[in-house]
Amino acid sequence: MIRTAVAEDDFRIASIHQELVERVDGFECNHRALNAKETMEILEQHPVDLLLLDIFMPDELGTNLFSRIRENFPEIDIIIISASSSATHVQKSLRYGVFDYIVKPVSLERLEQTLQKYLAFRGRLSEAGEMTQSHIDQLTSHRPPDPPLEKVEVNPEEQLPKGVDPLTLQSVREKIKNMESGVTAEEMGTFLGASRTTARRYLEYLISAEEAEAKPIYGIVGRPERKYFQK
Repeated sequence: MIRTAVAEDDFRIASIHQELVERVDGFECNHRALNAKETMEILEQHPVDLLLLDIFMPDELGTNLFSRIRENFPEIDIIIISASSSATHVQKSLRYGVFDYIVKPVSLERLEQTLQKYLAFRGRLSEAGEMTQSHIDQLTSHRPPDPPLEKVEVNPEEQLPKGVDPLTLQSVREKIKNMESGVTAEEMGTFLGASRTTARRYLEYLISAEEAEAKPIYGIVGRPERKYFQK
């Protein structure tokens, strides 16, 4: 049995993905993580062969885990299941050797197709002795070619203020577009690998461009938290 874990921040979607995996012969899925921290804890505490990994998680991007997983758990394979279709995320995923990249929502047929290919891949990979070129070609044939470098369409008429980079701005636009529940400056900073102040600069620019709006979210204690939403 292929021991599978699901890393997905939405509990309902995680349950659906777990159920889909367990419908496919040869796979079992006994572990679910709702954030990046829980994902690494599961990998440290339990034997896992295959990780179904989301990108947008509350504490850290799934793509940020690649280097740690490759360093500490080199035999674990990864399939990305994410709402992100960003070329940056796809490129990084493929360059870190993910087995497949599936854009949500995923159907049973699409996931089953990938899992069957993975099962065959594991079988061929475990063959002993010398491998012929034909065997090697079969092992690599499931992988698509590297995607072209991302091209960001920049509006030449858009006058960006000092300190606002068009490539980073595009990433911020994509992130806020995929966050229906809103995003804070701190969360955006984590996503960008930048400070909260830098992230706020980009978010406030989107407000000035009438592409986003901010709403106060009141917690139990302390000052209300400012969340940004796509207009």
